[in-house]
Amino acid sequence: MVFVQILLDGLLLGGVYAVIALGFSLVWGIMNIINVSHGAFVMLGAYATYWITTSSGLDPFMALPITMLIMFIVGGIVQRFIINYVIRAPAYITITLTFGLELLIVNLALGAWTANFRSITVSYSGARFFVGPFLFPYTRFFIFVSALVLTGLMHLFITRTKTGAAIRATRMDLESARLNGVNVRRIYIITFGVGAALAGVAGGMIAITYPISPQMGFSYLAMSFIIAVLGGLGSMAGPLIGGLIFGLIEALGSFLIGTGFKGIIAFTLLVIILLVRPSGILGREYY
Repeated sequence: MVFVQILLDGLLLGGVYAVIALGFSLVWGIMNIINVSHGAFVMLGAYATYWITTSSGLDPFMALPITMLIMFIVGGIVQRFIINYVIRAPAYITITLTFGLELLIVNLALGAWTANFRSITVSYSGARFFVGPFLFPYTRFFIFVSALVLTGLMHLFITRTKTGAAIRATRMDLESARLNGVNVRRIYIITFGVGAALAGVAGGMIAITYPISPQMGFSYLAMSFIIAVLGGLGSMAGPLIGGLIFGLIEALGSFLIGTGFKGIIAFTLLVIILLVRPSGILGREYY
């Protein structure tokens, strides 16, 4: 029974991880940019949800769509006026730029909000329900369901909309997409904006379950990278599968070895993936 409960806890935790990696994987897969500032966007989304909730009294889950809209605008502006100038530059330049952007955002946040931890407290924070002998916290269960819904909506957006078709065309062949009338600059703005929005909603979910601080994003950046590699960049389901597997491995590893070894477990997993299947579980060349 205890072992099954640990597996269930790992799956619920993996739902959060999947949302964290979804935006990172999208930007990397479509724009070929490893966005090192992704952790900062997660942090901004966490604070946006915190301030919306505390200032208006709105339920944090109801605040998440507002957070997504705010972060979509922020991401679009960042792409248009910063990332756009290095869009096809060598990888080391985009990594250096986004790393500098990460440091800038974090230090601005430290100056504005200090390093003190903050948390969102709601009436059902400690509430839980049972299915047979197994326990499910309401907040983590809602987040897990939200992760499934977001992944499904992203899949529909990429595969069933005109904008999604333009995104896929841009990924497959940039010049052909441009010759067929695709506004590549607009597509890049939308893609980066959606990536930031997904990072923001992930941050909001984290704020509902964990304390937040301006420096929280660094660990989630590393996690996003590992999950994106694990799931593969060729499918919207990749981050979901990768997140769930990562959550399971972390939960089992913490139980069998100890919570102090979570980092070692994560990076050992990354090395194994790169050696055995560099394209990831669901990775393929195009979306």
